[in-house]
Amino acid sequence: MNRELLLGNSSQCITQEYTPCEREMVPQKITVILPAFNEEVSIGSVVLLARQHADRVIVVDDGSSDRTAEIAEKVGAEVIVHSPNRGKGMALKTGFTAAEGSDVIVTMDSDGQHNPSDIPKLVAPIMEGVADMVNGSRYLNGNDKNTPAYRRVGQTILDKATNMNSGIQVTDSQSGFRAFAGYTKDIFHFNSNGMAIESEMLSDAGKAGLRIKEVEIGVRYDVGHSTENPIRHGLMVLLKILKDMEFNRPLYYFTIPGFVLGTSGLYMGLSFLQIFYLGGSLNFGPTILMILLTLVGTFMAFTGILLHSIAGMIRGI
Repeated sequence: MNRELLLGNSSQCITQEYTPCEREMVPQKITVILPAFNEEVSIGSVVLLARQHADRVIVVDDGSSDRTAEIAEKVGAEVIVHSPNRGKGMALKTGFTAAEGSDVIVTMDSDGQHNPSDIPKLVAPIMEGVADMVNGSRYLNGNDKNTPAYRRVGQTILDKATNMNSGIQVTDSQSGFRAFAGYTKDIFHFNSNGMAIESEMLSDAGKAGLRIKEVEIGVRYDVGHSTENPIRHGLMVLLKILKDMEFNRPLYYFTIPGFVLGTSGLYMGLSFLQIFYLGGSLNFGPTILMILLTLVGTFMAFTGILLHSIAGMIRGI
C-alpha cells in the first residue's frame, strides 16, 4: 500500500501564467507499532483495521501469557515477542528499531481504545511536510465528554508538568496515539519502562526541536482494562517527570521553589525585626525556621541558575 507526500521546498516547481503547479509525488511507507500485553480479545480487530491504513503492522508482544502473539500473526501482523515483560518503553523501542526504513511511524494502543480509522488524519501533517511528530489529542477542542472526572484532573496535572519539562505545549501529554516522521526515530531514548514513556518522548521531541502538531482523536473507555491503580500510576508518572525536570529544567525544579522559600524566609525575618523593634521578643523555633528557609531557598535558587548555565554550555558544545 503506497502513501503519497507532497514535497514542499525540496521539490522544484516551475509555473506559467494561469497554469497550476503540480508537485512531485513520492511513495510513503507507513508502519503501525502496537505494544501489547495480554490483549487477545482486541488485538485481532485492531490489527485488521490498522492494516487498512498502513503498509506494515508490527505487534510487540510484551510477555503476554495469553494468545496475543498467535492471533496477531494470524491476521497479518509482524510479531516480536518479549519474554519476560519489559514494559511499554522497551516495547516501543523494539518496534521503532523494527520499523527501520519506514517514512511514517504510528504508535497506538492495542486494547481497542483508539480508532485505526484516525490514522490518515494523524499522518497527514507529516505527509504534507508541516510536522515531524503528531500527537493525537482527546481534549484538543474540548469535545471529550467520556473521560472520568478523576482521570481528567490527573491528566491536567500531568499535562502541565510535561509541558513545563519538555518546553512544548500539548493538550494530551499521555496520548499513546501518535505519528512520527521516519527520520526522527533515533532521537528517542526509551529510558522509561512504564507509562511515563509518553511524557519522556515529548521531552525528547522538545530537546530535538521537532515540529509538533496535534489532531483530534476519539477514544473509547468501554473497552480495555488496566491492572494498575490509576492514582498510583499517575503519581509514578508525575514523579518521573519531576525527576527529569531536575536535569531538563533546573530553573523550574530548583530556582522557582528556592525563590519561594527564600522569599518566605525574608518575609518572616522582616516580620520578626518589626516585632523586635516594637519591643517584642523573638521565639527560638520560628527564628530557626526563618533562617533555614532563607538559606535553603537561596541555595536552591543559585543551584538552579548554575545548572541552567552548565546545561546551556553543554548544549552549545
